[in-house]
Amino acid sequence: MDVVFESENILYVRPSFDLIPDYLEMVNDIDHVARFIGERREPYTEEEERSYIQGKLDQHAAMFSMLERDTRQFIGNLEFMNYKDDEAEWGIVMTHKMQDKGYGTEALQRSVEYGFSELGLRRIYLVVYADNLRAIHVYEKCGFREYDRNDVDVFMEIVNKSGKPASGSV
Repeated sequence: MDVVFESENILYVRPSFDLIPDYLEMVNDIDHVARFIGERREPYTEEEERSYIQGKLDQHAAMFSMLERDTRQFIGNLEFMNYKDDEAEWGIVMTHKMQDKGYGTEALQRSVEYGFSELGLRRIYLVVYADNLRAIHVYEKCGFREYDRNDVDVFMEIVNKSGKPASGSV
């Protein structure tokens, strides 16, 4: 797998059919992962995941799988979605066993830098469940600010006003 960009502990690669078993283990973990990424509660099949990955590849989506640098162990996926002019929505999903190790913070910081410097984005925004306090704390720590909320979601953004990579980036 070709590395698109990297950070201290993470390699960011294009989605791969070789990682489908890892993707399925992650998205089908209802208790620890799936409940934070959508409403679906039925397991995804290999065929559904293969079709999903093929669609992302066909669209040349700005989606990246994260691998631990030293072990090449799968960490999760992140993506820049819903492009409009110089803005995009950012999303991440991580396997339960790779959470609470600092990878989420590192991935957020480095991918924001990548979005600003390589993708030419001026604004990156995200939506997080209001009860996902741990994630909200990480987003705030990395420079995201809340700009709206409702009973279910918190809407956050980071804006690159200088034209340079975001401060605090890895």
